[in-house]
Amino acid sequence: MQNNATIDISYFPGCSLVTSAHENNESLVSTCKKLGVNLIELDDWNCCGSSSAHSINTELFINLVSRNLSIADPTRPLMAPCPSCVLRLHEAFHHLNHDEDARDQFEKNFGSPFNPKLKIMNFLELLDEMYESGKFKNRTHTLNGLKFVTYYGCTLNRPPFMRHEKSSYNIIEKVLSSFGAEPVSWSQAVKCCGTYLSVAQPEIITPIVNKIVGGAKEAGAECIITPCAMCHLNLEVRCNLKQQVPTLHLSEVLAIALGTEVKKEWFARHLVDPRRLLQSKGLMV
Repeated sequence: MQNNATIDISYFPGCSLVTSAHENNESLVSTCKKLGVNLIELDDWNCCGSSSAHSINTELFINLVSRNLSIADPTRPLMAPCPSCVLRLHEAFHHLNHDEDARDQFEKNFGSPFNPKLKIMNFLELLDEMYESGKFKNRTHTLNGLKFVTYYGCTLNRPPFMRHEKSSYNIIEKVLSSFGAEPVSWSQAVKCCGTYLSVAQPEIITPIVNKIVGGAKEAGAECIITPCAMCHLNLEVRCNLKQQVPTLHLSEVLAIALGTEVKKEWFARHLVDPRRLLQSKGLMV
C-alpha cells in the first residue's frame, strides 16, 4: 500500500457499530478518511447472525453471511471492523469455497456466482499494511505518553481453518507507539469478556470483566483500548469495581492521533467517562 494512495474498500459495519457503538463507527469512518481510505458501505447489508445463529442454526448463519458476500463488490476488499463479524464472514467464505453444493445454493439464492477471490479483512489488517508501508513514520507524537493496555479479546484467536492467516496481535501497540503512546504489558489481552453471555448470565460475566479491568489498573494503565465493540460494551456494562479504568475504541484514539475532527459526544456515550483522562493528557479541550 503506497503512502499517499487513496483506496476504496467495501465496508460491513455490523449491528453493534450502528447501534450501541455508534461512536465507534463514526470515529472509524473519520479515521479511514484521514488515512486515504474511502469506506463504501454495503448497500442494504444484514446482520451476520453473530453467535446466536452460528450456534443454533448453521444453515441460517451461512445464508445470512452469504447474502452480504453476494452484494460485495468483487473488485475491492471487504472490511468488517467487528472481530465477530469478520470471523463469521471468513467461516461462511471458507464453507462456500469447500462445498460445491453450497456454492450452487448461493447462486440459486442470490442470482450471482460465488466469488472465491474476495478479500475479507479486519481493520487491524488494514492498519498493519499501512504501518509496514511507512504510513505512520515521521508523525508528530500526539498521544503524549498515554499509558494503555490493548484488549484484543478472544475472537481474534482464530479457529484452525484460519491458522495460515496473519496474526492481528501487537498491531495496535506498534501503531499507537508511533504516535507517542506507551503500551503496558499485562496478562488479560486475549481473555474472553463473556460475549453474549453478558445478557444471558450476567452474574457469571461480572467477575470475569472485573478481573480484566482490575488487571489493567494493576498494570499501571491509564486506559484500555479495544478494537471490539462487543468487548467495549461488556467491559463498561458489567464491571462493578469502585475504581474503574476508561475503555476506549481504537478508532477514537486513532482519530485523536491523526488530528481528525473529534466529536465530544463520542465520549459522552461511554459509561466510564474518558474525558477527564484525555484532558489531563492534553488530548482534548
